Amino acid sequence: MCGIVGLFLKDKALEPKLGAMLSEMLVSLSDRGPDSAGIAIYGAATGNEAKITVQSPKPDRDFRGLDAELAKAIGAPVSVAVKSTHAVIRTTPDKVDAARQTLQTLRPDIRVMGAGEAVEIYKEVGLPEAVVERFGVRAMTGTHGIGHTRMATESAVTTMGAHPFSTGADQCLVHNGSLSNHNNVRRELIRDGMTFETENDTEVAAAYLSNRMAHGKNLGEALEGTLSDLDGFFTFVVGTKNGFGVVRDPIACKPAVMAETDQYVAFGSEYRALTKLPGIDNARVWEPEPATVYFWEH
Repeated sequence: MCGIVGLFLKDKALEPKLGAMLSEMLVSLSDRGPDSAGIAIYGAATGNEAKITVQSPKPDRDFRGLDAELAKAIGAPVSVAVKSTHAVIRTTPDKVDAARQTLQTLRPDIRVMGAGEAVEIYKEVGLPEAVVERFGVRAMTGTHGIGHTRMATESAVTTMGAHPFSTGADQCLVHNGSLSNHNNVRRELIRDGMTFETENDTEVAAAYLSNRMAHGKNLGEALEGTLSDLDGFFTFVVGTKNGFGVVRDPIACKPAVMAETDQYVAFGSEYRALTKLPGIDNARVWEPEPATVYFWEH
């Protein structure tokens, strides 16, 4: 099962409503995945700061005083905005790698959800309604985003097993389907220096794309590579700093529908996820073709 959504805004007037629109889309697919949910929200990058979204099983302990300790350790300004079990750490772009490394020492129980200049990732065990309420996603602004509600089939029901998965700066991925060769791909990626937090096959797909882009491929070329290098059935929706992409495997047995207007491009596992979007009655609506890469960018 699982349900995935994506929304790429063309109309800047809709940006204050991104969180509300994306949340509504995801909540409508709750029965496709009752165990966990997550959303990645992309805002406009300023070039002056980078963000690290982190999660802790004991936020009261791990987030208290973290800003001062981290700022002292890396020698740069740090702010920490706590949202339930998550926090968004902001610092200068040149210090984000140092901040991630220092976090492992200062707070070893903290887990990084994602990092970059534009993305914030929130995910937890529970239904989409509970997750978006917990983190105040409906009030968030942004340019585009992706979301996922999960029915676990290949790994435990945990926060770290929830989607989206992020393995590169401002890169994240959600997945509906199942990969059959993910263990072999994981071993190849580990030999090439990639690291993994979970046994989830979707994290392998995210790491595959990050690895290919690190080797000079653009996102479109990396998505094309999934069609030959990843076995199984899959629909991927991928977020980057400036846009999002969609690809389905050659069989395309998982449901998917897209809609485009002058204001947005939207993706849903089912059409019901799109029904409350503005202007949907006049949108161009289609099922994405098998083995075909779609990508939109600001």
